[in-house]
Amino acid sequence: MPHQRFPKVQILDLAPHEMRFILSDTDTSMANTVRRIMIAEVPTLAIDLVEFHDNSTVLNDEYIAHRLGLIPIRYQAQNSLKGGDCNGAFLPHQECVCYERCPRCSVEFEVEVDYDKENAKRPEGERDMPITVTSRDLLSNNSQVMPAHFLSEEEADEAHDEGISIVKMGPGQKLKLKAVARMGISKEHAKWCPVAVATYRFWPVVTINEEQCATLTLEQKQELVDACPDRIIELDEVTGKLVEAENSWDIATFTEDLSNTQRAMKQRPEDDDFVTVEQATDRFIFHVETTGAMDAEEILMSALRVLKDRLNYLAQEVENLKDL
Repeated sequence: MPHQRFPKVQILDLAPHEMRFILSDTDTSMANTVRRIMIAEVPTLAIDLVEFHDNSTVLNDEYIAHRLGLIPIRYQAQNSLKGGDCNGAFLPHQECVCYERCPRCSVEFEVEVDYDKENAKRPEGERDMPITVTSRDLLSNNSQVMPAHFLSEEEADEAHDEGISIVKMGPGQKLKLKAVARMGISKEHAKWCPVAVATYRFWPVVTINEEQCATLTLEQKQELVDACPDRIIELDEVTGKLVEAENSWDIATFTEDLSNTQRAMKQRPEDDDFVTVEQATDRFIFHVETTGAMDAEEILMSALRVLKDRLNYLAQEVENLKDL
């Protein structure tokens, strides 16, 4: 098959809440497709319905419901510690055959906090302070589904609260509600978006023109090195030649100062550049940060699954057209 490609993924850094990887042997259309699917089409759980039974806090019902909707909801399969893809475990609410809601398409959370009762349990020195209702107070009826309180252990150690803050309560105030989480995608509402950051940049290709560099003095070469704020080139102390920095692909972001310095050093404007930095068209560096609803690795795998399903559907539709 002409122009057939076999894209590859190379993991650079991997953590539950963040990952960097290289997507190669493909083009911009595929890179942007993967990015857009991670943002808008990976299914997650989010609170979609809130029933208030008692709310005497300083925030009205709509404000609290909005805050609840933005709390990341994490699904963990049995015997797994990863925030995984909920696609196989739940059905979209619109596709479920139940009358209103059922365990197949929804998860229920309950919150019941009474300031006076909770305050009586606190030490004497803290009883004049307000109580913060957090995501820890959301009690789930499904042991595999829970709020993502923090992205990492480091964030948990630095936090002042036990989870994501919902509302502060004072004497005599109560909050009792039931929240229903459903599966959806970010195309419908941003609360279902599993990523906080999903970006890519082109792989930088640094080329040093040895013939042109031979016309420069050591002082001029050092000036070129100093002109680049990212330090993507270095001056070899032994040979006196300009060489590409070992991690130039990772740190190359801004090269305009380097271009301006080269332009001033040229004997003639039409001469070739001493150092050129170009963008590779078949290699991309991705950076993904999660909201906590899913692990970064699972978001990528889910995005590839969605892409595969879409392509299979397209192929089937094309075959159906041939049969007409």
